[in-house]
Formats: sequence, C-alpha cells, structure tokens
Amino acid sequence: MALVFGGASTEHGVSCLTAASIAAAIDPDRYEVVGIGITTEGLWVHVPVDEITALGAEGDELPSVSPHHPECHLLRRADGPRLVTVDAGTIRDETPIDVAFSLLHGPFGEDGTIQGMFEMLGVRYVGSGVAASANGMDKHLMKTAFADAGLPVGPYTVITPADWENHPDEARGRVEALGFPVFVKPARGGSSVGISRVTRREELDDALIEARRHDPKIVVEAGFVGARELECAVLGSFEGPPRASAISEIVMHTNDGFYDFESKYNPAEGAMELVVPAHLSEETTEALRRLAVWAFTAMGCEGLARVDCFLTAENELFVNEINTMPGMTEFSGYPKMWQAAGMPYRELVTELIELGLRRPLGLR
Repeated sequence: MALVFGGASTEHGVSCLTAASIAAAIDPDRYEVVGIGITTEGLWVHVPVDEITALGAEGDELPSVSPHHPECHLLRRADGPRLVTVDAGTIRDETPIDVAFSLLHGPFGEDGTIQGMFEMLGVRYVGSGVAASANGMDKHLMKTAFADAGLPVGPYTVITPADWENHPDEARGRVEALGFPVFVKPARGGSSVGISRVTRREELDDALIEARRHDPKIVVEAGFVGARELECAVLGSFEGPPRASAISEIVMHTNDGFYDFESKYNPAEGAMELVVPAHLSEETTEALRRLAVWAFTAMGCEGLARVDCFLTAENELFVNEINTMPGMTEFSGYPKMWQAAGMPYRELVTELIELGLRRPLGLR
C-alpha cells in the first residue's frame, strides 16, 4: 500500500504530521507500506517508512517533505498499478500498489484531484471519491448540497472574484446583512488557514484580502453567537449504513473564542480544550449523530469524514462543514472520537485501509 502525503497546499506540514502518525499505526504484519512524499513544489519522491514515522514539529515549525529522495511515479500496467522509482533518469524498481491512503489536506489532494488520478490509474484508495471530495472542499458547493438535501444550514453569502472586482459595495452589503460577527473564509481551504473573525465593518476588507490570498472565491458565514461547536466522526461500513462516533466539543478559553490554525496545531497552554465525549443529553447526542450520517450520505462520501455542527442556545442544530480528510494524528479529533466510542487508533487505521481495499473500481 502507498501512503501519499505532503502536497503543494498550505496544509503541507499538517499532512506530514498525519502521515507520521498513520505510518506508525499501520500493522507491519498485514501491510507492506511504501511512502510517496509530495514536496511543496509538487515533486513526487519515494520516502522510506522510517523517515515518515520520524516526521514531527520542531517548536512552531511543521515538518516538510525533503526533495532529496528518488523521484517516483504511479503508473498503470496491464497487471495493475505500480509505483515506479526513478534514480538519475533510470527506473530502479516497480512496486505493485493494492491501495493508496492519501493523507493530503487542502487543494490538490483533498479536493478530488488526486482521487481522479487514482481512478484513471485503477488504484483503489481510502476515502471519498472525486465528486464528494471536490464538493466537500468547496464550502459554497458543500452548503448548496446540504441545503438541497434538507439539512439545516446557517446563513452565509459567497463573494466570487467577479463580485469583488465589479460590485464590491454590493458584496459588502450582503455581508453586513448577515450581521456581525461573521467568519470570512477561503471557499476551498482547510485547517482554518486564511480565516478571519470579523466583528465590525471596518475589519471586513482586510479579512477579505487575507482570504483571497488563499482562494479568489470567498464564503462569509454568520457567526453563531453563544453556540456550542460540536463535531462527529463518520466511518463507512463494509455492509449497512455509515457509523457515527462519540461527539466532541471544542471549548475555547480565549477572548475571541476562535478555533484558528494556531489553536489546532500550535495550541497555547489552556487556549482550547477538546471535550470527548461532549456533555450533551442523550437526545441531542443521537440527533447530532443522525445529522452527521445524513450529511455524509448526502455528499456521497466514502471511508471517513468529520462533520462540524453548531448547537444554538435554543437547542437548534446546524451543519457547518464536512471534512473528507480530517486530521488523523493520534491526537486529532477524528481518532479521539472513535477512541471514545471504543475503537483504538490502530484498529481505526486498519478499518480505513480495509475499506479502501474493498472498494470497487470504476463507477459505483
């Protein structure tokens, strides 16, 4: 099996952390692992497994894929897909690939691009397919699909490049109509990169400029003041409906209460807390788990996804986002929720690999 990690997105370092945890958790008696690292420039290199497991943050510096490894490529042969390693322009070896576990976060990996390549090459893989990955990456298309399926979605507006260039005042007016605070987000980003919490009109343009640094298409969401931020992990099934985990709650202990990139990956002491399982009534817990499975099914997801929701003071549930390749380090929310539901980390990783191995090729 191939572990694919790194990538050309701003979430390169997060992907490397995920790969280190996954590689360490894979049962070596069941699977032979080869590592495919993608550098920030997009070069594919063959990385030894022991180097993947050694990846880790150094202070505030996240790890990255070194280009100083043999170049590699995935190819489709008559007898199945192969990983071809190239050294000084010469093919050094070919390794059969039964399944790929793409741990790429963000654009050019989580958005259906590499999934499309796997489909073309006849490679089975872990996680959602092309359409679910692409729609799940784009917060505008995601919310459209949720609303079409009848899921409760909070107020939002979309600012396209044409909107901002040709009708900026009208775009600002639509944001103001949502009421402050709002969250300004790159439409196709992840890990809270480029997101700003805006509490007054004077802050809006700076937030839009920051978001546009990462994506020319922007989604602006109404802030749920006083709402609880809850998450549920959903796991595919060999037979029957998808499964929902225990619920977690993100509790922020900072003044702005904003779960940003630093809070997720370089948290200050006491800045945030992930409460698993969340302190909810049995009725609310089951309602949220049903909502998470509904969102997973509505998007056509496969394998795994994390569904993020809000619970208002009036006890109303809203679906905010779905993440088709959530953080998967041992200490990330997705594995923690399954651990709370009785599934240890190594068992979860094995389950995901087996789901990938059993998926049919082609249309399904």
